[in-house]
Amino acid sequence: MESTQINCAEACKDGCVLGDQCPNTEYRDQASRFIHETSLDKMHEIAEAARRRKMMEGSKWVFPEGGIQPNDL
Repeated sequence: MESTQINCAEACKDGCVLGDQCPNTEYRDQASRFIHETSLDKMHEIAEAARRRKMMEGSKWVFPEGGIQPNDL
């Protein structure tokens, strides 16, 4: 199976299906290194900081290009 024929986000949920032919081995290696070199406490700290940043951003409203028409409500 060629890498251009699959969606890795869906096909590789339980592990890479392409093995050594995976175009994302660099990212897999980085993730593996991060997991092995980073303590669980540090990962929790990183996640908590990201959560706090996200909460400080506030809500983001997305409107359709044509706007919202009264009959759309």
